[in-house]
Amino acid sequence: MRYLSGDEEKWAAKSILRTAEVAYDATCRRSKCGSIIVRDGKIIGMGANSPAGDELCRCKAKKTDYNIKVTDKTCCVHAEQRAIMDALARNPEKLIGSRLYFIRLDEEGNISFAGKPYCTICSKMALDVGIKEFVLYHKEGICVYETQEYNDLSYSYE
Repeated sequence: MRYLSGDEEKWAAKSILRTAEVAYDATCRRSKCGSIIVRDGKIIGMGANSPAGDELCRCKAKKTDYNIKVTDKTCCVHAEQRAIMDALARNPEKLIGSRLYFIRLDEEGNISFAGKPYCTICSKMALDVGIKEFVLYHKEGICVYETQEYNDLSYSYE
């Protein structure tokens, strides 16, 4: 992982603001998340977390209400998954070597700092389609992870 600086950080900050705009469209009741995928300076996919199909969001349910075999305790399709599906539908040839940005908004709609990588569902999907990097906004700055590193860290998350 590395923290961005200079012009690369400035461009990434603009991408994070655009990702936050996408997150405002999330229909999840637990959290508002957004993701964009960028290649060669252009957005090739975007998505916000929301329930699958016409299902109502159940994300306020307690995580202990789910069967122990359920590894993802939300009813929503993740923002990263939606962005990947969007890019696959509109720009599949541009996914290899792209960069995925992820943002979560707090209860007031402000950008919040990301925690450590933890989602193996999204990291495996990103690896599978050839996304090169994941970008998260940490307290220390804008951080870029190689997708393989992000995946490895997700599996070691405690």
